[in-house]
Amino acid sequence: MKVDGQCQCGAIRFEAEVDPAKVSICHCTDCQKFSGSPWRASAPAPADTFRITAGKPATYIKTADSGTKRLQAFCGTCGSHIYAAAPQNTPTYNLRLGVVNQRADLPPQKQIWTSSALPWAMDIHDLPAS
Repeated sequence: MKVDGQCQCGAIRFEAEVDPAKVSICHCTDCQKFSGSPWRASAPAPADTFRITAGKPATYIKTADSGTKRLQAFCGTCGSHIYAAAPQNTPTYNLRLGVVNQRADLPPQKQIWTSSALPWAMDIHDLPAS
């Protein structure tokens, strides 16, 4: 599926191809902190389909508790997270679903790192909605 997106302020724009069957929610504590939320949703895009069409993301490398290093890319102006990837020889860019324009058409298909999930975050369907 072809997708495109941009950060909140529009300085960073991108396009890519994603497989809707691979969209996931991550409950790891890093994703909780990065997103300011109990989880973060991502859609993996093969490197050969991902292209920045405007701007240049700011980046830094985060080392997880496991020792795995991940390049985190975000807008240096508004702070929107754009993707995470391997620091070198990137086979896949994990696009942050919140900045993808087609996010409504990409429901997550699995959850990962559920051992780190906040207990209340696993079932919110009974919360009042407005």
